[in-house]
Amino acid sequence: MVKHHQERNDNVVAQNKKARHDYSIEETYEAGIVLTGTEIKSIRDKRVNLRDGFAQIRNGEAWLMNVHISLYDQGNQFNHDPLRNRKLLLHKKELRKLSGELSNKGITLVPLKMYIKNGYAKVLLGVAQGKHEYDKRETIKRREQNRQIERVMKHY
Repeated sequence: MVKHHQERNDNVVAQNKKARHDYSIEETYEAGIVLTGTEIKSIRDKRVNLRDGFAQIRNGEAWLMNVHISLYDQGNQFNHDPLRNRKLLLHKKELRKLSGELSNKGITLVPLKMYIKNGYAKVLLGVAQGKHEYDKRETIKRREQNRQIERVMKHY
């Protein structure tokens, strides 16, 4: 069962395109993020890099790790550490389910995109299973075939 969260693309701050290439996404969860004042300003300026990010569950809390939010230009001494771990806000039921899924071998929690929804920064987390090299090649081949079919169909 895959949950899909609908949000308008104009609010997307950052996307992790590499995640869908490296992992097969089983399901997604929307989580809020606990941020400081300078972090939300940098996020609104779209100065975020999700590429190497991942999420963990520790002591019943979800944490977003290794996500780079650039320093805010006008931040002076109150600026934040760009790579600090940030707490994620999820329902207890979701946390319990996720911690059960993460106990399986090869399952990772990766940030797929970050966006602004109703004034709050949200991150879309994907429960991901790592792909092997041949799976990645298969995905690329399938994408190329679909492009060719589209090209041919356009002419008819």
